[in-house]
Amino acid sequence: MARRQQFVTEAYYENMLLVFDKILAKRAISPLFGDTPEESIFRTSSEKKDILFMRLMLRYTAGEEISSLGEDLERLIQAYEALQKDFAAYEGVPNIAPLNIEGATFQYQEFVQVVGFCILLHENELLARFVALMDAAGFAGDDMLYEDLLKKVLPARQELNEYYHAVYKSLIESVYAEPASERSRLLGEYCSGWYAAFAKLPNYWHDTHLSMKEKAGSYFGYWVIEAAAIAYLYGIDDSKIDHMVYPKDLVAYARSFPVRKN
Repeated sequence: MARRQQFVTEAYYENMLLVFDKILAKRAISPLFGDTPEESIFRTSSEKKDILFMRLMLRYTAGEEISSLGEDLERLIQAYEALQKDFAAYEGVPNIAPLNIEGATFQYQEFVQVVGFCILLHENELLARFVALMDAAGFAGDDMLYEDLLKKVLPARQELNEYYHAVYKSLIESVYAEPASERSRLLGEYCSGWYAAFAKLPNYWHDTHLSMKEKAGSYFGYWVIEAAAIAYLYGIDDSKIDHMVYPKDLVAYARSFPVRKN
């Protein structure tokens, strides 16, 4: 196992995959409890999405081949689509978003990680499907990083100068800074400060490696997938970035495809 972060062991990885798959199989026949059928379906969809997100992240962390992650990503996008539909039925709001990216920074982080995976794996059709859920909820043209990640891949995106969360400031600035060396510096600054910044923000994943057992836990990896996507999209030199949270091989994989024509 060619793990990408030192915390994951083979025993932990193999057992967590079994745990994830057992939960998914169980929920297919035994949904979570809810006070109404709609709540039960929504809670079950939410749990499935969470598990598939963690499963994708853990497979990457454990060292699986990047080319094998597309199937996991497609299952995850399907889960977001199901969650949106079930959340809408539960809340009675047709275009409700499956993630609260404005109000919850950790859900925004999840969003940009999934967007980053779509971009770096060249899964543009999956990206369009995922973003359509958020656009329909009113998030289009509202956040600078959101649009910066999309405007080189999807049509009719917007130019903005405002953003939701201050933790992404240096990453956003890396898109526009001059000269090129300053763009690289800002990208590195974002990567080196990201983990510590999230220690001060509500989330469910920070420091989970500290509570891992031999074959159980909630750690799935710490990755700035969004920074890798920005480096790829905007041609930022990342050769001097050597931080454990920066997925340099994902950028190399994306760059191995023919040059994108905008």
